[in-house]
Amino acid sequence: MRNESANFVGKLLIAMPGMEDPRFHHAVIFICAHSEDGAMGLIVNKPTPEIRFTDLLEQLQITPEPCLRDIRVHFGGPVENAHGFVLHSADYRSGKGTVTVDDTTSMTATLDVLEDIAHGRGPEKSMLALGYAGWGPGQLEGEIGRNGWLTADSRRDILFGRANDHKWSAALKQLGIDPLTLSAQSGRA
Repeated sequence: MRNESANFVGKLLIAMPGMEDPRFHHAVIFICAHSEDGAMGLIVNKPTPEIRFTDLLEQLQITPEPCLRDIRVHFGGPVENAHGFVLHSADYRSGKGTVTVDDTTSMTATLDVLEDIAHGRGPEKSMLALGYAGWGPGQLEGEIGRNGWLTADSRRDILFGRANDHKWSAALKQLGIDPLTLSAQSGRA
């Protein structure tokens, strides 16, 4: 049973330098769901340069408007990495399944959000992630307890900004931590 005060929905997880799994090296993850059954989040700072949004639309047989804004496709995590998730501003709701994460952010994993984005009817801010990061019951709390992750409040510029190389250090700096002072070693006093 987890402590109710430890709900991480709408928070950022910031990977510590000693993170053993290379898929999460310097990762910043936005937590979309967290309950006694586990947690689910999307990595927001690891774009997949080999996959373009327009290529995905073409595969899905969606013809975009000519002035379509570029949306970066990200590696959202190692679970179901062929499945797409759109993290977006709360100004958009799909008729088929938008999950409200918090007052400012929602997530939609249905095809209609991609169609709406392609036709200029989508959310003001968005990012597309292929796959997600998932944790079983108590697993995330255990990793945080072992100093694998720091937690911070989310910020729009970190979620939706284009400076992916700087999101990890920006998330740390909002906690007052200079990334250069972090050690890959952890311990307990």
